[in-house]
Amino acid sequence: MTSCSCEAGHDAGCSALDTPNRRLFLASAVAAGVATTAGLSTSPAAAVVAAPDKRKFMEEATRLAIESVEKGWGGPFGAVIVKDGEIIGRGQNRVLLTGIPVFHAEVTAIMDASARLNPKALLGSEYGAGTILEMIAREPGSPDPVPERARMLKGCEIYINGAPCPMCMSAIYWSRIDHVYFAASLKDTSAIGFDDAFQYEDFAKPWGERRIAVTENFEREVGLKAYKAWTDKQDRHPY
Repeated sequence: MTSCSCEAGHDAGCSALDTPNRRLFLASAVAAGVATTAGLSTSPAAAVVAAPDKRKFMEEATRLAIESVEKGWGGPFGAVIVKDGEIIGRGQNRVLLTGIPVFHAEVTAIMDASARLNPKALLGSEYGAGTILEMIAREPGSPDPVPERARMLKGCEIYINGAPCPMCMSAIYWSRIDHVYFAASLKDTSAIGFDDAFQYEDFAKPWGERRIAVTENFEREVGLKAYKAWTDKQDRHPY
């Protein structure tokens, strides 16, 4: 059995989520996003049988999901992120473990993979100075000296044992992941009590017709001050 690279020296199946720094990283991150309005089919399609080398990734995602259930951490959902044929991130639903409603499998997998690819972005015990990234001085308007930050998870695949909810699908878009593989459909997920399909339907409606009350353009000029601060900043790092 090989040893992982985390501080605790766990076995090869260890998730970077289990290291002290990454626990702090997860506990401090805000993972909510505006969910995509692009819908996923609620009807199960014909089963797709993967090649053996890809099947193992779905098996690992499912193992993580079962572990979450058995340990009471959250719902039956697991995810792995793969780059160049290797797992670089593992995640599972940890909503009940943390009490944080956005800690879905896809979100924690994205956090894990991002932390592995960009370890300098991890929150340390001295965090509080204002940024989780190592900002590098540059001439105004020049290209970002750390292009990997803008790449995010481009070139990666994510394997999920169930169809992603709108929040997680949005996180996948923001992460620039190339390919999503999921096993169980939205209909399958709804059948066990996790109804995500209505959210996709709700997002297709105008703001005023959604299930949650939304007030548009509330103090718009106040909010736009932050946008101006962004556009005025010559050395900003776009992503």
